[in-house]
Amino acid sequence: MVGQHAKNAGSNPNASMSMSLNARARLRATEKAVYRYYNDMGKNKGHCTWGAGILAHKGVCSEEELQRKVSFDMVNLEFERRVAETERDVRRNTKVPINQAQFDALCSVTYNRGARGTRDTFELVNRGDFSGAAENISRMIKVEIKEGGKRKYVVAPGLIKRREEESAPFRVKHAATPSRESGKP
Repeated sequence: MVGQHAKNAGSNPNASMSMSLNARARLRATEKAVYRYYNDMGKNKGHCTWGAGILAHKGVCSEEELQRKVSFDMVNLEFERRVAETERDVRRNTKVPINQAQFDALCSVTYNRGARGTRDTFELVNRGDFSGAAENISRMIKVEIKEGGKRKYVVAPGLIKRREEESAPFRVKHAATPSRESGKP
C-alpha cells in the first residue's frame, strides 16, 4: 500500500511505509526536471546535476557535461529509482514509529541530502527528539561550493522554504506517531 503501514510490518515499525502519492508529487514538483546537465548553484558553482535534482558528481560540470542532454524517460526512470532508494534509506534508518507526514518529510530531506547527510536527523528521531530533528532539518540550508579553489558554505535560497516544509511534521505539539494515536493528550 502506498503511503500507509501494512499489516505485519516486522521488527522495524516503518518497514512497510512508502511515500504518499501527494508527497511524491510534491517532491517531483520541487525537483524540477532539467533535461540536461547543469550546475545546481548557477554558473560555475555548486555540483554537477541533471534531471530531477540528480547529482552526477560533486563539483561543477565540465564544458562537455554542460552540453549533455538527457531524455524525459531517463529523468523519470532515475527519479523513480532514486525515490525507491530513498524510501529504503528512511525505513532502514528509522527505528521508532513515525507517522506518514514524518516519513514523507524524511524522504524529501534524504532525497536531497542522501542518507549520510541526514544521519544526525535520523539519530534525533530515533531518540524521540522530534523538536531537535525539526531544528536540525531547518539548519540544512547551506551547500558547499568551491570558489577560487577554496571551499565555502553558502545559503541556498531554495532550501529555506523546503526545509521549513520538511521540518513541520516534527514541530507539531505531541508529534503524533502511530503508537501514540490513541486519542489521549
